Amino acid sequence: MALDLSFIWAGLIAFAVLAYVVLDGFDLGIGILFPFFPHERDRNVMTNSIAPVWDGNETWLVLGGGGLMAVFPLAYATVLPALYMPIILMLLGLVFRGVAFEFRFRTNRWRGLWDWGFAIGSLVATAMQGIALGALVQGIRIENREYAGGWWDWLTPFSLTTALGLVVGYALLGATWLNLKTSGELQHKARRIAIVAAAGTMAMIGVVSLWTPFLEPIYFERWFGWPTAFFSALVPLLLAISAFGLWHGLTKDRHLQPFIAALGLFVLSFIGIGISFYPYIVPGALTIAEAAAPDASLSFLLVGALFLIPIILAYTGYAYWVFRGKIDPEEGYH
Repeated sequence: MALDLSFIWAGLIAFAVLAYVVLDGFDLGIGILFPFFPHERDRNVMTNSIAPVWDGNETWLVLGGGGLMAVFPLAYATVLPALYMPIILMLLGLVFRGVAFEFRFRTNRWRGLWDWGFAIGSLVATAMQGIALGALVQGIRIENREYAGGWWDWLTPFSLTTALGLVVGYALLGATWLNLKTSGELQHKARRIAIVAAAGTMAMIGVVSLWTPFLEPIYFERWFGWPTAFFSALVPLLLAISAFGLWHGLTKDRHLQPFIAALGLFVLSFIGIGISFYPYIVPGALTIAEAAAPDASLSFLLVGALFLIPIILAYTGYAYWVFRGKIDPEEGYH
């Protein structure tokens, strides 16, 4: 049986996007939570907790975006015009938060300004990711293999809802990361915020999950038709288990368990989106096979990916292993 290279590549890009969401999500969440921690000492500890890994986390965004352009050029050419504005704002937010992250350690006079820059950049980047996701889920109008929608099609009640959901979700990841990496009053406050963010995240997952099947007939059929409904029902069940693990870990003062459970919520939500999309890469318009580059290109690029992805995984895992454990408030990034 011949390998279907387009579906292998779809899996690799989906993995890269998921890796970006679960890794960069918590450090974006740290920025979102900055206004809730007004003391400079707390903010220093918060940034020190992500300093060794935050820029490496964004490697997966480059891999996912670059891979989409190289492997699914038709999808890239149709999706990008539909999402120019949110993608540009997301990239500007990421750049600005990166600059603010570095500059806040280099100045005393303007540190407050750069702190707000870090918070606003994180919030904008997260919100735009949520809007882009919502716009993609609700469907992009394509005619003759070209984007046929308007400039503002991405701005809808559904995309704004997904943006709010992602902001709350990333705040949850950030709070559970602080619960894992910090101690004392900072850790206790992060745990209290995580409890609120967990409730908000579950509420937003519920709203989006109930709304999505009615956006496209294919979504409704995928979630409620037989036999796919049998598999679809497993996702809400596993979400409930993760939510219980998150609540139990936070209320029992566990440190690692809430973070793992919060990551589980994101992984399962991502799987739910995958169930809704498959076999489309642009819902209702382009399938994975239709949007893929020629097999010769896919084969050539796959050779590079088989070397590159293990290297990224290795150095990412090594960085997290080296900087494991609680943050010493007296040491860190300078």
